Amino acid sequence: MKLNALVEPGNPERLAGGFKYTEGPIWIPDGYLLFSDIPGNRIYKWSAQNGAEIWRDPSNNSNGLTLDRANRLIACEHATRRVSRTEPDGTITTLADRYQGKRLNSPNDVIVKSDGSIYFTDPVAHTVPKDAVEQPCNGVYRVTPDGSVERLIDDIAYPNGLAFSPDESVLYIVDTKRGLLLAYRMGTDGTVTDGRIFAEMDHPQNGFNSAGPDGMKVDIEGHLYVTGADGIWVFDPAGTFLGVLITRSDQRHAEPAANLAWGESDRKTLYVAACSSIYRFRMKIAGAV
Repeated sequence: MKLNALVEPGNPERLAGGFKYTEGPIWIPDGYLLFSDIPGNRIYKWSAQNGAEIWRDPSNNSNGLTLDRANRLIACEHATRRVSRTEPDGTITTLADRYQGKRLNSPNDVIVKSDGSIYFTDPVAHTVPKDAVEQPCNGVYRVTPDGSVERLIDDIAYPNGLAFSPDESVLYIVDTKRGLLLAYRMGTDGTVTDGRIFAEMDHPQNGFNSAGPDGMKVDIEGHLYVTGADGIWVFDPAGTFLGVLITRSDQRHAEPAANLAWGESDRKTLYVAACSSIYRFRMKIAGAV
């Protein structure tokens, strides 16, 4: 399969700009996008009617965002070193900020399984002083439906974006430091085994940008869309590299992509957080939930 079989023709549309560093986009079923501006310490709301406007200020330097099974916002927060949930009345609940009594490093990205379990990555962000690090590793964790926190993986150099395969039989995780896309077999009990390298993401030296892999999403046919150098790297379900969707508004300008989200009612729009901007691509295949 070629890349043009997945994406509609034409350049991506740049929806908004002027931010410090965008991350963690998530489409809200009511018809708008939320995304983080990490150093700006805000969460923004973008809608076709009003464009970008402040939704939460301060955001505790939120990074990855997602929704739980009840459509409540789940956020990874750098400043508080926690994973939080926004309740229907607007109050914010801490879901995870410690493991075995020690503070988490800096929760980065987060996804939710169909059983309600929350999976998140916890590398050490540059904003955390070395003498404040309490965990012995950059871990991958699960918050179970009963609220307990479990460490699933402790040997990834820098775990970052993560996603499930459409049938939830595989957990994909980005190792940003080593430029790898890893795959783990999901057990029926929610644990992971048999980790392997699914794809290498060494960036081309002659590209627009040299950013390492970061966020990730999967479509209903199992194609993977991973942010990296020049834009979004696309792989088929077997790990074959199909090409890059470049995040640029014209031939002279490109921005490294950080994270992405499926949106609109048909889930065929791919919203992309790329440095100071938000872009979108119109796709031919719908995104997985």
